Amino acid sequence: MSRTRVPRPEVFPTRRYDLVKEFTVALVVAAVLSAGLAALFSSPDETPMTLASWSTAEPNDFTATAVAELAGTSTSAQYGPPYNRVPGAGQKLGPVSLQSAAGVRHPVDPAEDFVLGPLRQSPEPPEVTAALAQWSAASPDQRQAWSSAYADALSKAPVGDPAKVAPGDYGPVPALTGRLLTLAQSGSLDGQLLAQGRFYQTDYTKPMLFLADGSHLSDRATDQHLTGSQWGMMNETGNYPGQAWLWLYTFWYQIDPFKTSTNADAEIWAIMAGLSLGLVLVPFIPGVRSIPRWTRVYRLVWRDYYRDRR
Repeated sequence: MSRTRVPRPEVFPTRRYDLVKEFTVALVVAAVLSAGLAALFSSPDETPMTLASWSTAEPNDFTATAVAELAGTSTSAQYGPPYNRVPGAGQKLGPVSLQSAAGVRHPVDPAEDFVLGPLRQSPEPPEVTAALAQWSAASPDQRQAWSSAYADALSKAPVGDPAKVAPGDYGPVPALTGRLLTLAQSGSLDGQLLAQGRFYQTDYTKPMLFLADGSHLSDRATDQHLTGSQWGMMNETGNYPGQAWLWLYTFWYQIDPFKTSTNADAEIWAIMAGLSLGLVLVPFIPGVRSIPRWTRVYRLVWRDYYRDRR
């Protein structure tokens, strides 16, 4: 019986190996590559849009939006669940109102949360305090009349400038919205709408709803090709590649009847849910599961095997 010869380590050539040096070089190279590639191909660092930047860039649009919040005619005020209860509001899937089924989960009162509440929480000049008292003492019909009259006057003023509004009976609305504009431009309104009584302030629902009620946010989205009609769901800001894998979801928004439907979100959600479920169930659907065998596509995938077999 032969014995297995064990090689002696000392007969093999050796060389020094500096593991720390190799680790350091690899770390530096990886860091430089990561930083360089991130600078070239990462998403752009766009300046965040805030209530302060909006009110500074377009004070007239901000004022008109604040008036709409007081009048209850803004998108947020008419949205329905999950923010407020508005009869008939919300998207439907056939006879089923999905928003109403979920209920009001995040209560938002635009007039109180976006305008009146922040004004009450801030130290106010006597004229603003008097305006708040006048608003509180008025009936809902009177408040609506003041707000609607001022909104109409703003729409007729040159470039919607509050300083050029024709005289009229607007009650305390001009004083309230003028002071709110000052708070917004100072940056304090952003903090007030974010303050939720928690240590970490991460709920941006209220400032986002207020921004979305104006035209500044939608105008900027249009400039960046981010709206629904511009395949915005799969785009990125600037000339950067976006989320191409979302093409199928945003595709439906480009065609009839969805691009003009008031229930487009609910309808497209149902379509995508059905398609996703169908994909998951492909192995169990008779006929569909046999398509690869009928088309013999497997022979193309494993062509080397079948060529050798022949």
